[in-house]
Amino acid sequence: MIKITLITLGKLKEKYLRDAVGEYAKRLSRYCKLDIAELNPVLLPEKPSRSEIDSALEREAEGIEKRIPEGSVVTALCVEGKSIASEQLADFVAGNTNSGKNMCFIIGSSYGLSDSIKQKADFKLSLSAMTFPHQLFRVMLLEQIYRAFKINEGSTYHK
Repeated sequence: MIKITLITLGKLKEKYLRDAVGEYAKRLSRYCKLDIAELNPVLLPEKPSRSEIDSALEREAEGIEKRIPEGSVVTALCVEGKSIASEQLADFVAGNTNSGKNMCFIIGSSYGLSDSIKQKADFKLSLSAMTFPHQLFRVMLLEQIYRAFKINEGSTYHK
């Protein structure tokens, strides 16, 4: 069974979001071993300068790099990433699963990810051009990963 690591900056505060993540983690347990690593974002002032943001992203990158499992196919979630359909994500998941490759998805802080993490990524993914609450995004990504496995097994979950 492959392992999927989800590295996120920040903790889920709302119970309903923790419950949703728990539900998708349970559903995904049929298909993969899911490991969620919650890292603390670097605290910034209310109106940080660009250099303060860049410095914080680089410090966050140090923690992220330590949590990326060796040999994993790394996907960075970022606005400049490629937007793909659920079926294309299913193909991506199937290709890695069939090759026995573990996957790692990285969700940055509210200011995104450092360029160094984006450069290390094998794939840059954007779920949407719209902006979503940071904590809700984790649920959305897990749902899409679950949907990918359901598409690949030919389930009616994806219509």
